[in-house]
Amino acid sequence: MSSKTLTAAIEKKIRSLCLTDFPCGNGPWRRTKNGPDEAETEPPDVLLDLLRYPSSPWMYNETWSPQASELRELAVKEPKRLSKNFILSYLKTIRITGKNVSCIDKGLLKFSKLEELVLSGNLISEIPAKHLPSTLKILELQANRLTSVSGLASSPPPQLKYLGLGSNSLGSHQDICDLTGRHWPHLACLDLSNCNFQEQQFLIAALETLPCLKTLSLKGNPFTMAPSYPGFTVDSLPELACLDASWLTTEDRYNFFGLARMNELVVDVASVTLSLTRLRGIPDPLMHVDKKVVEFPIVTYKYFISYQFFSHPAADYQGEDGEFKLDTSSHVTEDNSVCPDPGSDRNSGKNDADPDAAVPDAAVPDAADPAVTADVTEQLLLYTTPKLSCIECVDLNYTLTYSISCLGALKKFFIQGLRLDLMEEKTLSWLPPSEEPQQVRASPGKGKKGKNEKNEKKVKTPPKPMNKRRRGPPELIHDPPIRKLLNSVHIPLQSLVHGGQRVKTVCNFGPLHVEPPPKQEEETEKKTKGDKKKDKEAKQKQSKDATPQKSPKGKKKDAKKRDMDEHTILSVPVPPVPVTVELSVELEKWKSAPDAFRVVTDAENS
Repeated sequence: MSSKTLTAAIEKKIRSLCLTDFPCGNGPWRRTKNGPDEAETEPPDVLLDLLRYPSSPWMYNETWSPQASELRELAVKEPKRLSKNFILSYLKTIRITGKNVSCIDKGLLKFSKLEELVLSGNLISEIPAKHLPSTLKILELQANRLTSVSGLASSPPPQLKYLGLGSNSLGSHQDICDLTGRHWPHLACLDLSNCNFQEQQFLIAALETLPCLKTLSLKGNPFTMAPSYPGFTVDSLPELACLDASWLTTEDRYNFFGLARMNELVVDVASVTLSLTRLRGIPDPLMHVDKKVVEFPIVTYKYFISYQFFSHPAADYQGEDGEFKLDTSSHVTEDNSVCPDPGSDRNSGKNDADPDAAVPDAAVPDAADPAVTADVTEQLLLYTTPKLSCIECVDLNYTLTYSISCLGALKKFFIQGLRLDLMEEKTLSWLPPSEEPQQVRASPGKGKKGKNEKNEKKVKTPPKPMNKRRRGPPELIHDPPIRKLLNSVHIPLQSLVHGGQRVKTVCNFGPLHVEPPPKQEEETEKKTKGDKKKDKEAKQKQSKDATPQKSPKGKKKDAKKRDMDEHTILSVPVPPVPVTVELSVELEKWKSAPDAFRVVTDAENS
């Protein structure tokens, strides 16, 4: 694939101005001062109206350069001035966005008065500083394919005041070294949002050397999820006026004063608290079963929620059994095959035999890279909430706090989103097998055959010894639990990457349809003829006893109307109640310097 140069894209925009076509240019449609007053010619004022009138077909609406409309008007007023060099030197602002430009060629130097160059959304991977005009003051390179700033920092435009490098693959140590005041003495606004910078102290130390920096954008970088951001940045850059599109106030300065000197507290480790509360809407699958009749096997159902998240050294939550609820046990699926938990390897693709893995995954953003997803999944573990029976509403009180040092992987996980799985665990319980009585046979004697047969008939099994103590209920034998994925919910967490501190939502798993057990048709078929005859006689007797008494016609109508109303009321279907759970994912942020000191001290003491 051949590279598309920037100069070729700009020349295409200039040709679209049609500076030599009607109503521009010096064509036969133009009426001169000393020329004849012909019907097919127009004066310059009328031609200018055709360019300016909003409903005119010659109105130019593209905004790639503010000087584009000015050049078209000059082509009407003074067409002889519009030479190629004049056009190139006249343009001061050029915006070429989303045009697949991959190369900044030296032809850009012909634009000798260029001050603003916007190249967002292209395919540029390298910025040769020698191809940039020295008059450039604004350079926007957002959402390109930059992996290094070294080419631009070698000899940047001396008057550059704004540099936009957001949404690029930047974040190495060399990139930080290239963002110092030695390279950018007049830089006042810097955009590094949505990059991959992970070391906050190292980056802020480099930005402190920029003498004119007033506006800074850092949101979307991994280190911004640490508790020390933005307090450490605000206190370290006292001349900064705007951070992440928010103006800094005197109160902000006062709250974070002194945090820049607490270098030992500033650690690039994110603290994420995940909470699940108020689970409701799980129906009883045994509601149609007669619980008075004890039949085996006894079926018990348990429900819980599972999800994947990062491992952490210590858990704040302990389950009912006093152990951390990390589920790594095996289970039996509905086809009676033993395999690991469905949530443990579903995303990583290691469990090919799991039938639950055939369930389609929850919606994930289309921009998610499969390689990135696999890289994040390798660092995740499976967690489960306590197992509960059928409930209408219960407070789970499930809270875990995670300490995550790999901030780059945490950013990718938040962009991918969190998946909650509603699981059902069914267990079958049986009676233990009864011991068969052993028959004692008589030893064969020397007598006659008939006599031996009589002796064998007289031998009886010895009576069972009577237990002195009364036996309790027998201990049941439990089959391995059968787990089933009922439904999944995907929760987007991108806001935590872009400056948000908390995501709180109600996850809706939808209603669970419980099918009633089939009617026992076999029992009705087994009825004897005598039972059927008795039922028939009982019905006849009831019909004789319930002879209707005469009543006025009005009462009959009222009774019929009442019966119809009751029938209509009972026939209205009740909508199923969805299964919901309240979820909260929160990033810890220090609100002040004393708050940071207190939080760190409490963590050390605990």
